[in-house]
Amino acid sequence: MTEWKLKRFWTEASVSETEGGYAVLLDGRGVKTPAKTSLVVPTVELARAIADEWDAQEGTIDPTTMPFTRSANAAIDKVTHQFDEVVNLLAEYGETDLLCYRADAPVELTQRQAKAWDPLLGWAKDTFGADLSPAMGVMFVEQDAQSLHHLKTALLEQSAFQLTATYDLISISGSLILGLAVCKGKISAQEAWDLSRIDEMWQIEQWGEDEEATEVAEIKANSMRHAGRFFAMSG
Repeated sequence: MTEWKLKRFWTEASVSETEGGYAVLLDGRGVKTPAKTSLVVPTVELARAIADEWDAQEGTIDPTTMPFTRSANAAIDKVTHQFDEVVNLLAEYGETDLLCYRADAPVELTQRQAKAWDPLLGWAKDTFGADLSPAMGVMFVEQDAQSLHHLKTALLEQSAFQLTATYDLISISGSLILGLAVCKGKISAQEAWDLSRIDEMWQIEQWGEDEEATEVAEIKANSMRHAGRFFAMSG
């Protein structure tokens, strides 16, 4: 059976201010999410980015070329209704944050991790009052409950649209601290991605690149960069 695919039926995609934000219109009619909710976003910049994606479609619609639309759909249809669950899921990353688990050898790698990650742990302490403890090896380190609470509070302060982006920033990097650092403008999404791959880059330096792993990494890097842009446009 041939899969049914939506074809372009509109002439123009535009943006209109409406109750609760900005709507994307196709020939004057509002776009709906997959759950049939009006696609209304918090900023005109985000609405224009989504409208540009619709305007760029030719012939059959390709959702893979519409990341802003897909993220907005997720924010409206999923995160808005599961906000607390998403916050709880992301807050758990603080218990096993990537920045807190260090190699015990070789010395060059441990020094590289400390130089890159220690300043961000210090930033988290100064910014959120979250004093996370790093450790060598793979043994679980129990983090201070109050520190974890402060980090969770930072997530609770976000909007559903911001949290949608933050979900990718944290889940892809494996670090609550890196994700929040992007949200606060401390580092860029690209910098967060690079910082999350110190171990992988060390292995590549020692043994060379794996073509398939490199392709997967680039997909994740693109997703990180998109999440950073989506967060910035979410108000």
